[in-house]
Amino acid sequence: MAGNTIGKLFKLTTFGESHGKAIGGIIDGCPAGLALDFEAIQNELNRRKPGQSKIVTQRKEPDTVEYYSGIFEGVTTGTPIGFVIHNTNQKSKDYSHIKDVYRPSHADYTYDKKYGVRDYRGGGRSSARETASRVVAGAIAKQFLSKIEINAFTSSVGDIFIDKPYQDLDFSKIESNIIRCPDEASAQKMISKVEEIKKQGDTIGGTITCVIKNVPVGLGEPVFDKLHAELGKAMLSINAVKGFEYGSGFCGAQMKGSEHNDLFNEDGSTKTNLSGGIQGGISNGMDIYFRVAFKPVATVIQKQDALNSAGEIVEMQGKGRHDPCVVPRAVPIVEAMAALVLADYLLLDRVTRL
Repeated sequence: MAGNTIGKLFKLTTFGESHGKAIGGIIDGCPAGLALDFEAIQNELNRRKPGQSKIVTQRKEPDTVEYYSGIFEGVTTGTPIGFVIHNTNQKSKDYSHIKDVYRPSHADYTYDKKYGVRDYRGGGRSSARETASRVVAGAIAKQFLSKIEINAFTSSVGDIFIDKPYQDLDFSKIESNIIRCPDEASAQKMISKVEEIKKQGDTIGGTITCVIKNVPVGLGEPVFDKLHAELGKAMLSINAVKGFEYGSGFCGAQMKGSEHNDLFNEDGSTKTNLSGGIQGGISNGMDIYFRVAFKPVATVIQKQDALNSAGEIVEMQGKGRHDPCVVPRAVPIVEAMAALVLADYLLLDRVTRL
């Protein structure tokens, strides 16, 4: 299987399956001399881990990370950082009923046809459990980025949206509720919606907005490696993501150029920021902001028709522990992937400019 690594200089390679002994990763290219805050890294994992609230999967995993290399006395050595997170609460028997059945909208069918072998326990490598390794690496990348601030939050669940621009939101309130929405009125409506959907044995999607502040001018390459292109790739690599837009996004397609242009101030900043902090594929010093769309989780606790390995249409019903809405736990994943991209481009910028 190819495609397990992201980054050019600040690289992450992940390994492991949902119901294997452990998942983990290797971070290559992290500069030496970075004093790590291990509590902060663990806190990021705690934001992603299962079983943290009534509206997420009830799988209980401590998600404690163990470091095997690349760190000495709490400081990075410049060598590869190897780490693992042990799986402790697998219930593989919950998946025995789908051993020979392809769940609708899952990776079951495509994995089986591509590789000729399929780990049906929790989806194996295709499980979102793999993203815990990304969160570890992203948390380290955040500490390398230092002054750059990355804040993601739930901006919609189903048809419930925050009706305020991000500039009017207090990001300190993101962790004040289980849906991770900084607007309290919207948060309560979102939570009620997820609870309602969960009772129906169904799932629901939503969006996450990410805002990145204090980004220096000049990150990104102008042709194939545009900054927004790499951010888009990183976000679209997250399980259940169906869309990515930055700045004005699709709304910009409805505007005239005279409306959309960000006019300059004398200091190089712009009066508006419909560009989303990126122009010509390169950061311009303004806030970078983007939105990521997540589909409803494919496993529903309802009876559905499915295809089996014999080519027959059979009736199946989801079992086990699943998220009725993936969005709350995906917030730290979005932040982690953004941090990995920015760390990589910050290092690239150092070696491509005098």
